[in-house]
Amino acid sequence: MIRLIRIILTSFVALTLCCGICLTSPGSAAAAAASPYDIAAGSTLAAVIARGKLVVGMELKFWPFEYVTEKGDPVGFDVDIARQIAKELGVELDIKDMEWTGLIPALQAGKIDLIISGVTGTLERAKTITFSRPYFTTGLCALTSTKKAPNLASVAALDDPNRIIAVKTGTTADLVAAKRFPKAHINRFKEETACVQEVVSGRADAFFYDQISIAKHHKQNPEATKALLTPFTYEPFCIAMQKGDFDLWQWLDMFLEISKSNGTLDDLRRKHFGELLQ
Repeated sequence: MIRLIRIILTSFVALTLCCGICLTSPGSAAAAAASPYDIAAGSTLAAVIARGKLVVGMELKFWPFEYVTEKGDPVGFDVDIARQIAKELGVELDIKDMEWTGLIPALQAGKIDLIISGVTGTLERAKTITFSRPYFTTGLCALTSTKKAPNLASVAALDDPNRIIAVKTGTTADLVAAKRFPKAHINRFKEETACVQEVVSGRADAFFYDQISIAKHHKQNPEATKALLTPFTYEPFCIAMQKGDFDLWQWLDMFLEISKSNGTLDDLRRKHFGELLQ
């Protein structure tokens, strides 16, 4: 009996030593040694400050959020927000103009630090990237054709086999159209202007986009179009960053909260949207 107890004790000690070796392996020791300060030092926020430059991705074709002047200079609501962020960080701003469908891949690859380009925060997108709190809220509305759909009174009537809806590829309008209007024909286009032209020419019944843009396109084409400006979705525009960067996310949320409280965001809204929001 005593011998059996000795054998059990010896086995227990050996097992304990083995576990100790496993727990103190180089990889585990390194992970255990990572402090909050180490994590902060490796964040995008720290990298931006260290290099003295903030790289922001945008598609400069989304008036009045981001577009270019005749001289090619970037301007707009999102551009001013990006400039304000860079100013508060004490760094230069580098805006990278790229196609809409390339923005999220560029962010995930580390080619840009942020996306500020009228990006709608969605649960699906939040699986792969991180969003700030909303800095602007809107909803999808419809630009309809007076030629092809003169009597269309509601968005719901577009869920019909005889209806054609134009959407920009990769936008939330693209996703919503497929899910909520399964009976309609969905035609996808790379450019926003191509979608508008489909409606103006009467080749499409409607084009789905944000409220500001729909109001603008109707004002530019008052005879050929009608604007249904009651949003049928909730679209929170958020700043996008790489997944898991807590320090940058926290800083941006504080920035947006302060900008809202001190009136900066309201001033920018009035500057860029003016009568469109009245």
